[in-house]
Amino acid sequence: MNKVQIIQNYLQEKNIDAAFITTPDNVFYLSGFSSDPHERLLGVMVFKNAEPFMICPKMEVPDAKAAGWSFETVGHDDTENAWEIFHNTAKARNVQLNSIAIEKTHLTVERLEALQAFYPTTKFVGLDEQLNNMRLVKSEDELEKLRVAAKLADYAIEVGCNELAEGKTEIEVLSAIESAMKAKGVYMSFDTMVLTGLNAASPHGTPGTQKIQKGDLVLFDLGVVYEGYCSDITRTVAFGEPSEAQKAVYEAVKKANEAAIAAVKPGVPAMDLDKIARDAISEAGYGEYFTHRLGHGLGISVHEFPSVHGANEMTIKEGMVFTIEPGIYKGDTAGVRIEDDVYVTANGVEVLTSFPKELQIIEPK
Repeated sequence: MNKVQIIQNYLQEKNIDAAFITTPDNVFYLSGFSSDPHERLLGVMVFKNAEPFMICPKMEVPDAKAAGWSFETVGHDDTENAWEIFHNTAKARNVQLNSIAIEKTHLTVERLEALQAFYPTTKFVGLDEQLNNMRLVKSEDELEKLRVAAKLADYAIEVGCNELAEGKTEIEVLSAIESAMKAKGVYMSFDTMVLTGLNAASPHGTPGTQKIQKGDLVLFDLGVVYEGYCSDITRTVAFGEPSEAQKAVYEAVKKANEAAIAAVKPGVPAMDLDKIARDAISEAGYGEYFTHRLGHGLGISVHEFPSVHGANEMTIKEGMVFTIEPGIYKGDTAGVRIEDDVYVTANGVEVLTSFPKELQIIEPK
């Protein structure tokens, strides 16, 4: 059964007349067509009992068809009212639209009001949970793409380590990594982070002109997109011999990462994984410096459902892919994060990222 049919079955089960999917990642998931439409209208309309259609910028109609979307595709020029084209195409289905499911987390107020102008008596309900659950468990084809994306991320970390040299800036190392990945024919799944010294003590720090010095810990956080699927890895390495205090922070994070991974298997609550990692860091005396959740779902989006945090009672299922990324951010000592992508197997876990986690000491050149 294809994904559009799954949505149609859901609509029939819930007695909803149609669903309008507008998140580019979910459009890709349903159609195979990847697009960043910017401010232009992109969406897939699926009906309970009628033929679906896609609406996209007119210049992208050939690309949508080439990607494998076999149903009607309607395009709109920049000078046209895309919502009128959408409404007229839907109207041609001769379906009474008393209810439409939408992605509440994505559709803006402006766009909802545009829909309501054409459907003033229609009830709009959420589709987010259904789409999240559909994307939660990965198929074998999806998993294979995620494995390749993870291997490419491992390679990107290796490139970064080889680029480290005293006096080089964070941006220079970052640029070398991204150039190497472009040479491989892939692009990054989010803005690459290279943070050296105490800059790494900011979990979402911005790389800049800070120069790498002997004794720094250098944090790499990066990922790539392979055939529409993302990886996300973090490694922290030492440039020259680290201090005992830096080593202690690193070992506490490594222990937390490995303990949480060892506990992954179907049936375990997500909150338990977070607690295992958090307890390991607290026992080492750094509890207050682990300031974010343990991880997040991974797939077409680099951050997707679920959020792996201490209040999420959801149980882990076979086929899920998510990150495990504990960190310690101690502003006067070091910032360390170690992140892996994991796949939940029938009996345990497969770790997709494999760059070594023993503290790598890069000798200054």
